[in-house]
Amino acid sequence: MNEASRPPDAEIFERHRPRLFGVAYRMLGSAADAEDVLQEAYLRWHGEARDVVRSPEAWLVAVTTRLAIDRLRRASAEREKYPGFWLPEPVATPADRRAEMSSDLSMAFLVLLEQLSPEERAAFLMREVFDADYAELARVLDKSEAACRQMVHRARVRVRGDRPRFSVSPETHERLLERFLDALHDGDREGLLALVAEDVTWTSDGGGRVPSARRIVHGADRIVRLVLGLERKARGRVRHAVAWLNGEPTLVSFAGDQLLFTTSVATDGERLTAFYRVLNPDKLGRIERELAARGSPAPEG
Repeated sequence: MNEASRPPDAEIFERHRPRLFGVAYRMLGSAADAEDVLQEAYLRWHGEARDVVRSPEAWLVAVTTRLAIDRLRRASAEREKYPGFWLPEPVATPADRRAEMSSDLSMAFLVLLEQLSPEERAAFLMREVFDADYAELARVLDKSEAACRQMVHRARVRVRGDRPRFSVSPETHERLLERFLDALHDGDREGLLALVAEDVTWTSDGGGRVPSARRIVHGADRIVRLVLGLERKARGRVRHAVAWLNGEPTLVSFAGDQLLFTTSVATDGERLTAFYRVLNPDKLGRIERELAARGSPAPEG
């Protein structure tokens, strides 16, 4: 359907689609599940509410959030049976929104959100990311404002805790990742050790489809030995580049034109503090198509 023939209710929905997708994706950590939620939200909008809703955006955000809560409840049970560690599906970042999205869409942030119950996650995201007031939270979650305040407070404690929060510019993040990539290409063990924090962690998600570490790996020395060993095995077959995914520079690794895995990193601005590698092919198809459509970054030789 072209723009000229699109019905008014569809135009209204499409106007708010970016925010609705942002809500659903941050809730679910899956672009495919987020699109399913948006499809169901549109059907409800088209069939039930478009002629009687005073504020389409508020109604659509509320419905999308409730649908995402229901889907996350089902997904939580499935993730308990997931082979190994579950990581969110990476998504591409619009070039004009990289700095804006870097903190609240990062892989590290989404992983922290996995600690929360579906309703806690919704309350925390609406308040901390989308700046909703407590009256709106109460309407969406069908709870009192006092209950919503308590929920957001508990979520803040669980997500933030006493973890240090760092404000790192995208340029600094990208520069550190490129230095890591150079040291990896050169097999420079000391250079790699200088770039990673002593208590660095490595989390990988193969989904039972491809080999991956089934537990989180801890410590600079173990992780540097791991990445150097993997690089030696893949030498001449796998090529790496930097692309912008989830609001941050991310390693994307190819064999020919096939995307094999993505590696997101967290940093304090001086060293890399965590690695998140997504190898599950089910989570790479969408991003592979998006990278191809916009011209994949040229992998280093």
